[in-house]
Amino acid sequence: MSTCSLEHPNGQKAESLPAKRLCKGECAQDGSVGGGGGKASRAVEVSIVIPVHNASCWLDECLQGIVDQDYTGSMELSVYDDASTDGSRAIVEGWRERLERRGVSMVISGHDSAQPRGVGHAKNQAVSQSSGKYLCFQDADDVMMPQRIHLQYEACLFNSTSLIGCQVRRDPEGSTERYTRWINNISQDQLSTQGVPEDLLWFYQSVGQGGGVVRVDQCLLVYRYHQQAATHSVLEETIWNLRVAFLQERVINQWESFTIWNAGKQGRKLYRCLSSSNQKKVRAFCDVDENKIKKGFYTYEESKERPKPQIPVLHYRDASPPYIICVKLDMTGGVFEENLKSLHLEEGVDYYHFN
Repeated sequence: MSTCSLEHPNGQKAESLPAKRLCKGECAQDGSVGGGGGKASRAVEVSIVIPVHNASCWLDECLQGIVDQDYTGSMELSVYDDASTDGSRAIVEGWRERLERRGVSMVISGHDSAQPRGVGHAKNQAVSQSSGKYLCFQDADDVMMPQRIHLQYEACLFNSTSLIGCQVRRDPEGSTERYTRWINNISQDQLSTQGVPEDLLWFYQSVGQGGGVVRVDQCLLVYRYHQQAATHSVLEETIWNLRVAFLQERVINQWESFTIWNAGKQGRKLYRCLSSSNQKKVRAFCDVDENKIKKGFYTYEESKERPKPQIPVLHYRDASPPYIICVKLDMTGGVFEENLKSLHLEEGVDYYHFN
């Protein structure tokens, strides 16, 4: 969801959002070369933050989307070029006059080291040099719809401590179809219990400080899918470990016992990744697979305990809440969803999804 969020920077921890500073248009603290603009002469309401690395084929469409915004307040474009070698920075500079005619000031910096320092570094630098009251995060390969900023800005005014997202349209159409359907259709309440954004650490820190999550229920972003996307540079195991840590801190540590819904691969992996104290809280696995249920238990073979822990495997109707559900949604033709609904449970109280 980070690709489509508008945020208020105040109150965030330094590691999750860099402290704001004035951009002088000279050398930044990390040795990057600044360029043009500096802090706008007037107060800026919204800073559009774009980290860039070799995005030349996307930038014209991305920047045209900014020019086309119908938001009437003050805007600033803050770009950090992370060692691009394809002329990306020159393309951005080429848009300066058009942006300024639209009333969008621009500040751009970057570095030309042999290796990029990563999208997180680039985004943090772009935030640090920005001067807006609100931050609008935009990926260089995506395109915002004309109403995006003004609708998310309005949502910010009524939800001042929340991250503001929106619905998206995938390009190419049909790519990651199940994921797109999920992010566009989960309820507002489920955004906090099921949301899995790309910027996990920042998202988790915001939620941990009491921040909310709100979605504008209109399609305000063309969200591109391609093999060069920064999403693919993050190891799946890294994401898994962060999610498990957050699940334990926010949910499982508060429970005396619970059931893992899924006695298969994902459920067993979750069990193995829990702390030893939280493993002891698992009263059972539950499932619908008769073979798993007939076996009667799961043996934690990697355990150093003797005897090795054996956790019962039950039919879901014989298990008891609360549950951590490790079953993928929208994969069983609605059968799993109907099974869950039949138990009359409350999400966020009786169960949490981890899928």
